[in-house]
Amino acid sequence: MANPWEAALALIRSRVDPEDFRRWFGVTAYASDSGDQITVWVPTEPIRRHLQIHYQEHIDRALEALGRRDTHVRFVVTGFAEDDEEAPPQ
Repeated sequence: MANPWEAALALIRSRVDPEDFRRWFGVTAYASDSGDQITVWVPTEPIRRHLQIHYQEHIDRALEALGRRDTHVRFVVTGFAEDDEEAPPQ
């Protein structure tokens, strides 16, 4: 069975432009679920802010549809994007 973030993403995907979904949600990664909070990793602070400002309503609706009305998604910035190169040793 998919984790709760993947389940929410499946619902959000059907309501968001495909390119916008790929750009903003494609970089997220499920971290954990404590019952009332789902923790999701994002690579940068601007992405975290954009998701909260522009997609919080979609996220809330998806969680409600999954029976998780009282669950909050916490985005945690990892500080590492997939396309970042490893820093050289100092």
